[in-house]
Amino acid sequence: MAKVEFKDFSVKVKEALSERAYQAVEEACGELEAQTKRNTAVDTGQTKNAWIHTVVDSGEVVNGAVSNPLQNAIWEEFGTGEYALNGNGRKGGWSYKDEEGKWHHTMGKHPRRPLFKAYSSLKNKLIKRMRAIFKGGLS
Repeated sequence: MAKVEFKDFSVKVKEALSERAYQAVEEACGELEAQTKRNTAVDTGQTKNAWIHTVVDSGEVVNGAVSNPLQNAIWEEFGTGEYALNGNGRKGGWSYKDEEGKWHHTMGKHPRRPLFKAYSSLKNKLIKRMRAIFKGGLS
């Protein structure tokens, strides 16, 4: 009977997969963040500069997110008032006083969708890049 020696490389394989997964998600989120910033309208630059990405490796799953802590980012993405993306905004408009004390009336803000547009424009490129990373092409 032939002698068979079993060598367990599962730990090394899992580590290599985890490294590739982290790299793939990090690259994808970085690209999405950069494109979202390019897509964001600039008045003061505050909303544009607040976009960030995070990547977390739990040991089993690698999760990534592109986010913005500013409320205006939500308004830029989904719109407000009469123009809200799903039609669920305030109807009839409203008035507000700006920082200089001047009154304005608005019916809302049209959605500009900077994050969605970034995702839509990069989706195929990011999938192709992830495939390359997992096939071994790290460059």
